[in-house]
Amino acid sequence: MDEIKRRLREAVVTSFDYSEEITEEDLFRRIDQVIMQAAKESFLTLEGKEKLRRELYASIRGLDILEEILEQDSITEIMINGFEDIFLEERGKIHRWERKFESRQKLEDIVQLIVAKANRIVNEANPIVDARLSDGSRVNVILPPVALNGPIVTIRKFSKEPFTMDKLIELGAITKEAAEFLRLLVEAKYNIFICGGTGSGKTTFLNALTAFIPKGERIITIEDAAELKVNGIENLVRLEVRNKNTEGAGEISIRELIRSSLRMRPDRIIVGEVRGAETIDMLQAMNTGHDGSLSTGHGNSTSDMLDRLETMVLLGSDIPLMAARRQIASAIDVMVQLGRLRDGSRCVLEISEILGCRDGEIEKNPLFVFQEGEEDSAGALKRTDAVFVQQMKLKRAGIKEWKADEELDETKAAAPGDGVLQGPVDGVAVF
Repeated sequence: MDEIKRRLREAVVTSFDYSEEITEEDLFRRIDQVIMQAAKESFLTLEGKEKLRRELYASIRGLDILEEILEQDSITEIMINGFEDIFLEERGKIHRWERKFESRQKLEDIVQLIVAKANRIVNEANPIVDARLSDGSRVNVILPPVALNGPIVTIRKFSKEPFTMDKLIELGAITKEAAEFLRLLVEAKYNIFICGGTGSGKTTFLNALTAFIPKGERIITIEDAAELKVNGIENLVRLEVRNKNTEGAGEISIRELIRSSLRMRPDRIIVGEVRGAETIDMLQAMNTGHDGSLSTGHGNSTSDMLDRLETMVLLGSDIPLMAARRQIASAIDVMVQLGRLRDGSRCVLEISEILGCRDGEIEKNPLFVFQEGEEDSAGALKRTDAVFVQQMKLKRAGIKEWKADEELDETKAAAPGDGVLQGPVDGVAVF
């Protein structure tokens, strides 16, 4: 079948006059013609003809064999190690795919198609690039001579329907109590930073949090490669960095976009991910009247992430270490740590309040912590005995009371410490 497809593809491609525009209708008409001719020479079922039609179109105008797996929601990662070795992550497990590209040249053609659609450039002089597909899937490409076994392409797929917080609760990624707590924090405009390792679900979780933003606000998103899907916000501005052109000019960095966004009257700024000197600009935005801002970063724990933030701040500005720590502690109100469990599932591992600097160290207050289960149990996110200290933004937002358990009697006041945020007690709200 691969040989038939290669021969038919060549017949379709060579039959056109490329001095004129080829419409989709023209392409499908020619594909149908060559398939009918091939059916006279070898038996093809109706199902086989339909499959061949789709694959021929994909190999000419689409992403060839990738089209098949890009349509499968169960596949979350595609790892291409040269044209012959393709691995898939499906439901948290990695396995080898039996199919392969017909040649290295075909894979290189697909790479150039992906990169061109994202308005990026990749070649031997610039062998590394980040891009995205039309559905928002994230793509990383590394070409030879950096990649020794041929073009390396990694595609992080996102669900066609964004994960809502209700869906994450259903999947066990977060408890209802913790989700309700975060909803209040977003509505009250706390600055929240999401951290976790590669593939822990940071972008998915950030998307879910944005659903809690009040609809009348003006939101600006800033990303290296646009992936966020903020729904329900009419006054939304989406910004994306621009890489250097072939002459090495024209670059627009995240730092420039953050600085420019401050003049655009944002209610909140959402930075997809910070990984360098732009961190200081993000923190200063949070500290200068843009409460409720959100961002993410790579860190194996909240403590590790705080250390990384310090390093990235120092990269972006010539300030003392203690000044950097005070900037971080002042800007970020709450940190959410995500991770992957031994069964491959993703979940919230910790929600901590940042209290400030004490004795030269950033002090955090863990409010929810994941507790490992027994061998036959994955564990669960549990509420700690810690009291949520910084209540001022909640009071300003007029938030009086919430109940984590729908089964609680709505007329019954909850006692302090039972996981319910109550109305003011002696002027201070109690969690």
